[in-house]
Amino acid sequence: MIVQIYEIQTPNDAEKCIQLGVDHIGSVLLAQDEWRVQALKEVFLSTKGTDAKNSLIPLFNDMDTLCRSLDYYQPHFVHFCDSLTDNNGIEIEPEKFIRLQSTLKQKFPGVGIIRSIPIPLNGTSLHFPTLKIARELEPVSDIFLTDTWLGMEPVKGYIGITGKTADWEMARELVLQSKIPIILAGGLSTENVYNALIKVSPAGADSCTRTNRVDKEGKPIRFEKDFIKVEKFVKEIRRAEKAIHLKKQGLIVELNELKEELKEREASLPAHSVRPHQLIAIEELEEAIAAKEIEIKSM
Repeated sequence: MIVQIYEIQTPNDAEKCIQLGVDHIGSVLLAQDEWRVQALKEVFLSTKGTDAKNSLIPLFNDMDTLCRSLDYYQPHFVHFCDSLTDNNGIEIEPEKFIRLQSTLKQKFPGVGIIRSIPIPLNGTSLHFPTLKIARELEPVSDIFLTDTWLGMEPVKGYIGITGKTADWEMARELVLQSKIPIILAGGLSTENVYNALIKVSPAGADSCTRTNRVDKEGKPIRFEKDFIKVEKFVKEIRRAEKAIHLKKQGLIVELNELKEELKEREASLPAHSVRPHQLIAIEELEEAIAAKEIEIKSM
C-alpha cells in the first residue's frame, strides 16, 4: 500500500521521509516564473537509488514551462490538482485538462500522471459529479488522488490542503469504479487513516496538512513536517495493510466456498422439470459470487 506525504520542499525532509518508509514524496512548484528551484532539484535527486518515488505538483498549466520543469526535475510523477468544478460543484468542461494530460503523456511517456479528484465533505456528495469526472479523466491518468472539495479552497483554483475529511462512502464508490489505482487523501491523520483504509480499501493514503507541525494556536504550518506524526502515519498504514490482507484472504475463502456450492447445486439439477426455486437459488449464488469478486478485485 502506497504511503504518500506532501509537501516536501527540502532534501533533508525528503531523506527523513525515505528513512521512515514513505513511498511517494510530493513537492510543490509554487510559481511559473520561478520554476527552477535548486532545493527542489535536490529533493528529486534524493530518491535516486531508493525505492521511493517522487511527484511534482505545478501550480500552473503553461505547457512550455511544464515541459521545462519536467525536463529539469525528471520526476516519477507529475500531479495535477486543479479545481475541476466551480464553487457550486458544477463540473468545469474537462477538455482542456484531458488535452493537457494527453499532450504530456506523448511528450513524457516515462512520467506518470496523478490527477486529484474532488470529493465533498461527508454527507454532502449526493449529487456531486465525482464519478463522472473520474470516468472522463481516467484514460489520460495513471493514478487518482481523492481530495476534499469545499467550494472555497485554501489555494484558489486548486483542491487540497484543507485538513478536512472527505466522504469515505464516495471514495469507496470511486475505488470500485476505477480501473486505475486510487490514493486516498483529504483530512487523513494518524488518528483516522487506519479506519479510512479499512473502509475504502484504496491503493494508498496521502497526508499533507495533518502531518504538519502546528503553531501556538494549533494551526498547521505549511511546508513544515512533524516527523513523529509522519512515522505514526506510516505505521498506521502498514497496520491497515495487514488487516486488509487478512480480510482479502477471508473473502477468497468465502468465494471458493460459494463457487463450490454453485457447482454442487448445478450438478444436482434434474435433467428435466427444473423448479423455479432451484433457479432462484442458483441466480442468488451467482450474484453473491460476482459481488465477492468485485470486492476482492477492489482490494
